[in-house]
Amino acid sequence: MKANEVIRKVLDEHGEITEVYWVACGGSLIDLYPSHFLMNVESAKTSSGWHTAKEFLVATPKKLGKHSLVVMCSHSGNTKEAVDAAVLAYERGAAVVTLTDNAGSKADDPRFIAWVYPWGDGVPTSEVPLGICPMLAAELIKAQEGFEKYDALVDGLAKMDGIIEKAKVKVNAELGEKFADLCEENKFFYILGSGANFSQTYGFAICSLMEMQWQHCSYIHSGEYFHGPFEVTTPGKPYVFFMSDGATRPMDARALTFLQRMDAKVALIDAKDYGLADAVPASVVTYFNPLLHLAVMRVYGNKIADARQHPLTKRRYMWKLTY
Repeated sequence: MKANEVIRKVLDEHGEITEVYWVACGGSLIDLYPSHFLMNVESAKTSSGWHTAKEFLVATPKKLGKHSLVVMCSHSGNTKEAVDAAVLAYERGAAVVTLTDNAGSKADDPRFIAWVYPWGDGVPTSEVPLGICPMLAAELIKAQEGFEKYDALVDGLAKMDGIIEKAKVKVNAELGEKFADLCEENKFFYILGSGANFSQTYGFAICSLMEMQWQHCSYIHSGEYFHGPFEVTTPGKPYVFFMSDGATRPMDARALTFLQRMDAKVALIDAKDYGLADAVPASVVTYFNPLLHLAVMRVYGNKIADARQHPLTKRRYMWKLTY
């Protein structure tokens, strides 16, 4: 399946799209945020909303209808809230694109435009949700209003696999063990980031640390840091900072300067250190930070799990209890 074909089908059937809703839960919701961010920054015609699936069901936007596009992602294809949200959108007359790894699942339904993607080591970034969704957004903008950054976005996505492989080697050699030690030494972390990359700030907190390691932490937007959270910054306090390249970097830089001034303990993962801007066009580099930082985050996650002897698949409640 190709993004341009999906968008062509949507527009042929719905005439125009005036709003896009990105709907999912947990890790799948995290993967959708960068595309929501891209739509809101780059489109003058189409608004964008990013919704956890249950809230989409209980507080459904009144605009949802024929001229809406709902992109729902569920890796298993059977996440109840997400599937129910897709069905609701379909019943309201919206175009519904579902993304899943599981052929034959509830998300892989003929009522929807179902995109079954591959998963596992060696799968190109362009073929998983974090790569598919920016292209859905870009194709929609291009088709409805023109998108001068379209070619740059395509070029950047094509280069990401090479950048990611080099980044994983670098972080594993230089920072992996150090970060694992930091996690062993501290019971609580603050995680900072901004822009499209706030998805990874949020994701590292709720998935990699809270879910997979039972690690207490808090995620903070860099732009909000000086509106309350900086009051808890003291010498030695541990922070993980996903520092972006591109448009939102000045926010990150200001927060980092203060953290260093207060002598906080900062594990800095700076996109500039991994050659992102050297390969990706400057006009779109801000949208590629999450792809890079997700790869780095996964290296860290494995190191933490090994250091703490806490497998990433270990759970207290998930998949075990009725909830």
